[in-house]
Amino acid sequence: MSAPKTAVAVAKAGTLVARAQPVRNGQDEPATPRRREPATADVKLPAGYKPTANEEYMSPRQLEYFRLKLLTWRDDLIEESKQTMENLRDEVRDVGDEAERAARETENSLELRTRDRYRKLLAQIDKALKRIEEGEYGFCEETGEPIGLERLEVRPIARFSIDAQERWELRQKHMGE
Repeated sequence: MSAPKTAVAVAKAGTLVARAQPVRNGQDEPATPRRREPATADVKLPAGYKPTANEEYMSPRQLEYFRLKLLTWRDDLIEESKQTMENLRDEVRDVGDEAERAARETENSLELRTRDRYRKLLAQIDKALKRIEEGEYGFCEETGEPIGLERLEVRPIARFSIDAQERWELRQKHMGE
């Protein structure tokens, strides 16, 4: 006997349904489809708001909180990237002896690696913002289970629950060896 299908596995494109709902009789339609409403700019958060476990998980307030958190992080990274580019542009190339030039090249290499890391983070932030728009944010992409407020608070771009993340990292490690 196979494991029961879930609504996530059979959701049609454009239809947002609650996670891990059983599908009746193996049909393509979920037993009780539910739409998750994405956060909107109309949601006003009280000053100092922090999501709590006492609220509905991924309520409009929570989604708006994480949306704003991601947008702020994104803006900070963009600003830092602009600063990095200005620093590299403003630097004088023909100064000092070989040791000084080597030290500058090392610094430049480090700045460029940091910039590349920011570029990758920006892509992950944009994907998280898209998941908010689609009503998928806060749920594990592998299992459909809630990722958890604590994990999202620390890593708002998280796509997997802790268990699923560990399995993913283990698979990556085995493929790399």
